[in-house]
Amino acid sequence: MTGRLLGVVGGLLGGTRPAWPWRGRGFFDFPGGWGFWVWVGVVGGVQLGLLVVYNGGVKTHVIVKTHELALKGKNRPWFMRRLAENLRLATGGAGVSRVWQGQLMIGLTLEDESRWAEVRERVRDCFGVAKFFLAYEFPQDLGLIRDALRERLAPGGFGSFRMVTNRGDKRFPMTSPEVNREMGRFVEGLTGARVDLSNPELSIYLDIQARGILLYFDETPAYGGLPVGASGRVAVMLSGGIDSPVAAWHMMKRGCSALFVHFHSYPLVDRSSIEKASELAQLLGRHQRHSELFLAPLSEIQKRVIVETPPSYRVLLYRRFMLRIAEALAQGAGAKAIVTGESCGQVSSQTLDNIAVVDRVAVMPVLRPLIGLNKEEIVGMARNIGTFPISIQPDQDCCSLFVPKHPETRARLPVVERLEAGLPVAELVAESLAGVVREQIPSPYAG
Repeated sequence: MTGRLLGVVGGLLGGTRPAWPWRGRGFFDFPGGWGFWVWVGVVGGVQLGLLVVYNGGVKTHVIVKTHELALKGKNRPWFMRRLAENLRLATGGAGVSRVWQGQLMIGLTLEDESRWAEVRERVRDCFGVAKFFLAYEFPQDLGLIRDALRERLAPGGFGSFRMVTNRGDKRFPMTSPEVNREMGRFVEGLTGARVDLSNPELSIYLDIQARGILLYFDETPAYGGLPVGASGRVAVMLSGGIDSPVAAWHMMKRGCSALFVHFHSYPLVDRSSIEKASELAQLLGRHQRHSELFLAPLSEIQKRVIVETPPSYRVLLYRRFMLRIAEALAQGAGAKAIVTGESCGQVSSQTLDNIAVVDRVAVMPVLRPLIGLNKEEIVGMARNIGTFPISIQPDQDCCSLFVPKHPETRARLPVVERLEAGLPVAELVAESLAGVVREQIPSPYAG
């Protein structure tokens, strides 16, 4: 329903009501539209009335529900505004004419229901959305809802159902249980299906608001979490492997916007890891408006480390250099923390002793959302979010270059600091920062 007002007609009604197909409480409908009438009164023996007519069929909306945001108390309006803005940006150019806020929900009005599949994917990728529905808006008239159910529910199409009514507008004359009973009996008679409140094949929702009644059916689940940007910005050390993209995804789900830092050893190796990192950043970019990928060279640092330090400490020294560089880039970009995909004890550089030694070079927090997960759990997550096929493509990762046979698993800080004392640390870090290439990666959903 476009809601386009065709006209307001006031005039003589000749002592009788016009022959419209009236619905209850002053509403009527006709092919292609609906309207309502209001009696004004009698003036000088002449009956006057007001007729308001709308045209364009039924309005179609996407109704977004949240979970965690509803628990934010006085801060809830701020989080809801952030989510509404993210949804507006994500669905730009996809046939959404308006994004609006209702009671504990956000609505997106569709210009064309045929764009629903496209909008569905974009809404699903917006963190903060717990579930959403394709909904149809009608005036506050259950007769119109019955007509809509006749059109949409085929007899025998489902064996069980439940009615779920939310009466947001308390002025509506029936309570939610009363609407459930009345409309439930109607659906039973229409379809022959039975009521099942525990495990129905179909759920039918009625959301009664001041603007009208929203009718929708089974939900589409989404990821939940917090809207991206609500928790600040983080710098993700994106290796191109399985773990770090999953770590990035989890921090974005917690409301962090992410910039990506990838370390490479080109031209000592080929560009395969760079290409993978770019592809992963693009995929993760579905969840935020815009992404940046910082490509930091590590080859000169590796050359010095290989020549001047014992093999067992090479990877630890690489990691400390990488953390220094990532922190400098994070600070310059306004990020508040660094994120890695490390899992405790998964490889030699990720033992608790080694993690503690590496972290000593950083001032800002280093977040490790996967620290307590097994590899199988991380792989399963990578499959679910779509990063796994990219991550398993063969490449030449910088940390796999010149890896010793017997790496140190219990590094001691005094030993590491003594080894670094023989290296021009500040000079090597500055040289790498000067060679950083910064790529802009717009969201694939950018309107």
